[in-house]
Amino acid sequence: MPKINGLPPDWQRDEFMGLNVAKDRAAHQIVDDPKIFEDPLALRIIGAEAESRLRLSFAKFQKAEESAFRAAVAVRNRYAEDELARSIQRGVRQYVILGAGLDTFAYRNPFPNLRVFEVDHPATQAWKRSCLEKAAIPIPATVSYVAVDFERERLADALRKSGFNSEELALVSFIGVVRYLRRETLLGVLSSIVSSMRAESEVVFDFAPPSQLERLRELAEEVIVNRRSRNSRFRPTYLDVAPLTRDLKRIGFADVQLVAPKEINARYCKNRTDGLLIRNRMHLIKARV
Repeated sequence: MPKINGLPPDWQRDEFMGLNVAKDRAAHQIVDDPKIFEDPLALRIIGAEAESRLRLSFAKFQKAEESAFRAAVAVRNRYAEDELARSIQRGVRQYVILGAGLDTFAYRNPFPNLRVFEVDHPATQAWKRSCLEKAAIPIPATVSYVAVDFERERLADALRKSGFNSEELALVSFIGVVRYLRRETLLGVLSSIVSSMRAESEVVFDFAPPSQLERLRELAEEVIVNRRSRNSRFRPTYLDVAPLTRDLKRIGFADVQLVAPKEINARYCKNRTDGLLIRNRMHLIKARV
């Protein structure tokens, strides 16, 4: 795994994965036609060297696994920004991006009255700002950087310190993050959204239910592996639809809307001839406080 611009060793894996997601957003801009998700800054923010490698690797992007992941990245970003556009129509003026990584929305924001709060680990934010500087992408006055470690800090506290107004409507984007959080951490973040945000605010995120093989693996580990050693190794978090929906309503979300893979493809990938489709179990969800 390559080292990334002086980040602490413990964060190398997470940032490498964040960079890979950014590369998929960038690849989508030059490989796929028509584009599901338009991002004119996606290539610039990954840097000239990475862009050059992308342009020399077209054959790689035709592989089924690569295509499916790229489709998922494009779709979930499009979904979040579609929901943001709808939210603007009903008065939302605050957009919170949890686990912002190299997301570029704040730097191409078409809504002059929208305040954007980018929430991430401080090391990640420092890395991103260096990427922005190298790409000569200016940072608008409408952007606030909110440093937080989801495993150790409360989202509500960090937002309050950064000027977030809990009396105003907000949309929270949580895409591409859930699978890297423990279930307890995820529910804690969602609870913080309910307790700290005005009624009618919303959160959007993606998740995947476990496959049968993953269910069997989890069951086996429960039986033969000590829980403490299990937690020492990274495993994606998978969530079943029905329990997650119940948890959201128990936490205090008044309305939960789910978009399953078949509907995702019908909405965003219909009539494509290049095979760019959601082929995994990714679901999209919107929950209203």
